[in-house]
Amino acid sequence: MNAKEKMNRVLRVVGDMFPDAHCELHHSNPFELTIAVLLSAQCTDETVNKVTATLFQKYRTPEDYLSVPLEELEGDIRRIGLFRNKAANIQKLSRLLLEDYGGEIPREHEELTKLPGVGRKTANVVVSNAFGVPAIAVDTHVERVSKRLGIAKADDSVLEVEKKLMKLVPRELWTETHHRLIFFGRYHCKAQNPACPVCPLLEVCKEGKQRMKNAATGKPDSKKKKLTSKG
Repeated sequence: MNAKEKMNRVLRVVGDMFPDAHCELHHSNPFELTIAVLLSAQCTDETVNKVTATLFQKYRTPEDYLSVPLEELEGDIRRIGLFRNKAANIQKLSRLLLEDYGGEIPREHEELTKLPGVGRKTANVVVSNAFGVPAIAVDTHVERVSKRLGIAKADDSVLEVEKKLMKLVPRELWTETHHRLIFFGRYHCKAQNPACPVCPLLEVCKEGKQRMKNAATGKPDSKKKKLTSKG
């Protein structure tokens, strides 16, 4: 089975498993989505949603985020990891939006990455979910699944993983594939204790087969520490 055939197999399986996979960050507009994704770095979507439930009631516009002292905004997102740095970036982002973009989130990927705290992954999430532009954002789940299934190499960078997925997946399927791979990694192929015994992709997963072999022989999983990732 070549790389393209394997990818097609993966797409069919994750499509059947998670046909309704979607962005789980709660938001009602591109600005809220950008803030939510910024907050989600090294933090679970569940925690972000708990924080934004009240945050998005208090702050609705870039002006709102600039109307309070930085310390107050820090307090509002204190439950989020790296909250001080993220609070500072939110205010810098809000200021730049007002100065250069009329207070609106830009639609172009290149412009999005100019915003403080917005990297390639965040920009991919925003353009695909807010503006309908096909994109594959490689978060910790997508990276882990891609490497476990052999779609990417273990030492590939996040950008290399993204490029390989973009090459193997039809462009019109990029966004839904991104969501389905996240759901597969979050709810099935977890960082710790992946569901290898009941995995429908075990046949194409060299690592999963080795895990099962190790489990059957009582051999310790030598890759366990290496393959465990946060998120």
